[in-house]
Amino acid sequence: MSKPIEKLKKQLIEISEVVNAFRSEAVQVKIVDKLLDAMIEFEKQDGDNSEILAVKRIAGDNDTKTGSRKKPGATKVLNQLLSTDFFKTPQSISSIAEYCKAHFDSDFKTSELSGILLKLSNEHKLKRQRNDENNRFEYVSVD
Repeated sequence: MSKPIEKLKKQLIEISEVVNAFRSEAVQVKIVDKLLDAMIEFEKQDGDNSEILAVKRIAGDNDTKTGSRKKPGATKVLNQLLSTDFFKTPQSISSIAEYCKAHFDSDFKTSELSGILLKLSNEHKLKRQRNDENNRFEYVSVD
């Protein structure tokens, strides 16, 4: 292996304990992505960064391969929906997930949405109420 790859491998081993301390895989990926971006910026100042770009491609970062944007996350999508009339009528978690799939091309699991919806409810951005027919929670705008 080339010297820059060996250097990168050593650096990744050094930070792995810190990154793995986070339980959320999404947080771990974000941290590694930010570190690789910072390393790319540093390498740009020093010269060749092709090895780091190759590592990002292997790690699955589509931005470096195709220049495409990542899909927005569940929090961002739900905050966008808050600024529309979507929550004027009560929405179940499954209906929200279906809407996100149809309109945002984002296939969120209901478990991904439930925590964010609860947080929005606790922040008084949405009302959380039980549907009398099926005893499931529905979310509606706070007006």
